Amino acid sequence: MSARERPYVICHMAPSIDGRIITAPWKLPQTLYAEYERTAKTFRADAWMIGRVSMEPYAGKAPLPKRKVGPLQRRAFLAARDAGSYAIALDPSGRLRWRSNDIDGDHVVSVLTESVSDAYLSFLQSKGVSYVFGGRGEVNLRRVLEKLREAFGIERLLLEGGGKINGSFLAADLVDELSVLVAPVADGSVGTPTLFDAGPRPVARRLKLHSVRKRPGDLVWLRYTRAPRP
Repeated sequence: MSARERPYVICHMAPSIDGRIITAPWKLPQTLYAEYERTAKTFRADAWMIGRVSMEPYAGKAPLPKRKVGPLQRRAFLAARDAGSYAIALDPSGRLRWRSNDIDGDHVVSVLTESVSDAYLSFLQSKGVSYVFGGRGEVNLRRVLEKLREAFGIERLLLEGGGKINGSFLAADLVDELSVLVAPVADGSVGTPTLFDAGPRPVARRLKLHSVRKRPGDLVWLRYTRAPRP
C-alpha cells in the first residue's frame, strides 16, 4: 500500500533544545502550550495519536465490568465512522480505562492487539470507544495506518508522542513530516524521554528543511519533510 493509501503522518512536538520532552520541570509561561496548539491547528489534521502513558490523563479510571463475556471476535469495532476528528490511543495490551468515548469533541479510537481480553473489548463497546487491531501480539504500525484510513477516512494524522511511539514510527519509516517547536530551555536531564526513543539500534532518517520561523516566547518552529532518497 502506498503512502497515499495511509494517512500523511506529521510528528508535532515541543522539545527542549537538547531534545527532552517532559515539560513540567521547565516552569515556562503558557506561551509554549498556546503556541503548540496554534501551530498544530495549521496542519488541519483529521486525527491525533499518542501512546498509552501519555493518554492516561485523558482516559480516566473507569472500572471494568465483572460479568463474564465472550468469546468475542477480533475484528474492528467502529462506533463512529463520521466524526469530525479522532483521538487515537496506541494501547496494545488494553490498559486504558475510558470514562467516555470523547476528548474535547474528538472521538476516541483505541489501537489494540488481539491478545486483549474479551472483558476489555466488551468494556470498550459499552463506552462507545472504537477500536482496531494492529496484530496478534505486536502492533504493525503500517497496517494500523491503513486500517485508520480505510475505516475512518483519516488522511492527515498528528503524531504527538511520547518518545517510544515516535521512535516506533521513525523506525518503521512512517514519519512524513517533522514539526518541532523548540522551547528556550536546555534540559540537561539523563534518562528522561526524548523526541525519538527508537531503542538501541540506529534508525537514522534523513530530513529536508521546509521552514524556520520565530514564534512568541523565544520559540523556534522548525519543519522538516522526508529527504529525497539517494
